[in-house]
Amino acid sequence: MASTRNQNKYNHRRGQKYTAPYYEDGNAVRRLEEVPEQPKKELSRRARRNRARSTSISRGYIAFLSLVCALATASCVHYIRLTAQVTAQKNVVAQKELKLNQLKEDNDAYYSEVLTSVDLNEIRDKAINELGMQYATEDQIRYYTLGNNSYVRQYQDVPDN
Repeated sequence: MASTRNQNKYNHRRGQKYTAPYYEDGNAVRRLEEVPEQPKKELSRRARRNRARSTSISRGYIAFLSLVCALATASCVHYIRLTAQVTAQKNVVAQKELKLNQLKEDNDAYYSEVLTSVDLNEIRDKAINELGMQYATEDQIRYYTLGNNSYVRQYQDVPDN
């Protein structure tokens, strides 16, 4: 069992190159695989001119890049302005919604106050006793069939029959 454990422990080292248990430090260290410098090749006049031309930027290209940058900046500014306008309009809408809700609450309160102040029995008693009104009898009631409209308009007097 112990021998198996030792084998597993050192299996990862099999592919590694053997290194000495010490290291060298200082100016006496050997340089490994030093590559000699190769002399630079002289370029032809044509090649130097092509390289110089490819690394330089022409005036037309500078103008084009300036125009693109200006357009990008203008579109960003326009976008920021539109965003600010949308935010301002949202604030205005929110304020108007608050005002509408307040008006609805006030209207509901006034409606409730009117309903509680009106006593229908008192109105009926006053109409019958003081004004002499009576309930309609069956022979006074006329029934009409509606046409296409949901209401009836009276253009002339109702006949007595």
